[in-house]
Amino acid sequence: MSSETASATPIAWADAQRVAFEAGRAARPDAERVALGEADGRTLAEPLVTLTDLPPFPTSSIDGYAVRGAPPWRVLGRVLAGSVAPPLPDEDGVAMEVATGAMVPGGTRAILRTEESATTADGRIEGTPRAEPEWRVPGDEAARGEELLPAGTAVDPGVIGLAAHCGYDSLPVLRRPRAAVLVFGDELLTGGLPGNGLVRDALGPALPSWLRRLGATVDTGAVLGPVKDTLEAHVDAIRAALDSADLICTTGGTMRGPVDHLHPALRELGGDYLINTVAVRPGFPMLVARVPGPDGRDRFLAGLPGNPQSAIVALMSLVAPLLAGLAGREAPRLPRVTLGAPVRGRGTDTHLALVHVDRENVARPMAHVGSSMLRGLAGASGFAVIPPGTSGEPGSQVDLVPLPLLNGERR
Repeated sequence: MSSETASATPIAWADAQRVAFEAGRAARPDAERVALGEADGRTLAEPLVTLTDLPPFPTSSIDGYAVRGAPPWRVLGRVLAGSVAPPLPDEDGVAMEVATGAMVPGGTRAILRTEESATTADGRIEGTPRAEPEWRVPGDEAARGEELLPAGTAVDPGVIGLAAHCGYDSLPVLRRPRAAVLVFGDELLTGGLPGNGLVRDALGPALPSWLRRLGATVDTGAVLGPVKDTLEAHVDAIRAALDSADLICTTGGTMRGPVDHLHPALRELGGDYLINTVAVRPGFPMLVARVPGPDGRDRFLAGLPGNPQSAIVALMSLVAPLLAGLAGREAPRLPRVTLGAPVRGRGTDTHLALVHVDRENVARPMAHVGSSMLRGLAGASGFAVIPPGTSGEPGSQVDLVPLPLLNGERR
């Protein structure tokens, strides 16, 4: 629906998350091939299949002797890892010393462990090999062409190691979504102490880090503001960001006051609302719109409230699932926590309550959680989800929207 005719009836919070994710999923960026060392944090664009049998050749699991026939065995040489093993002669009573990971010579019937062997007076080897095989056969881990991981898998160090193990030098991955940040508000300072009617911009410095932890790329120069409180300045700033960004996050201007120019700017740029206000507190009002880019490809604009904590609620409610969809990931699954103290409901709205989660998975509400405050956010683990028409009682289980903290740790 166009920005001019869009209804401002709030959408349910859970429905808003679903709409944002599905919109991102439908607009996933193109794939690109990157070196293994650059693939961490990306998403596989194609299934990971083995390029060869794993292992590709018979491989000794131990240090020992590859033997043929009955003991004692005459040792003909040594095979180390990384070398090609010659086959054992077609005769009994012969052996080849092999190292762990080395290629097993053809004709081997068993491998005798070094620590379970003995040397005879004439220099031969004797002992009793164990009944179970002491080497890995080709395809023991995976056969050539076997799918190991599906497309859409998040690439982490384990996936990178597996890809190298299979013989890959690079991987086909989805391009990271590119994000830009536009800060609206003539009342904002970008440096120094607040005062005389001016406050510090706390979102412009912080949002790029939040966006990067949610999987987006935010280039140097992709943060602009404060943008002058005029319609022309808003339109120009958004149009400039459309040149390179897949997602534009704006702060402030989501109301319809005398200096709130976001809605008129969307109308002028031909934007279509996907979400226009959400029934959640804090965080009112927030929005996501589709805006055509200069190349005809649609971009997304997420309008975040100007109050800092409300902006982070909007970020985690709408931008996190949108970026998950753009990255080709599955929809975020919310963990469950146990409330350690009461959390009030917010009537017909969902309440996202800032909490700290301890090592016992008990969530306790934070103090200093007004919409304009950041003190509580700085020490929180995430937002406890209190559904409409309910209150959070101590001991009850609720969903948690976790903040993307460093290394996934809960403070």
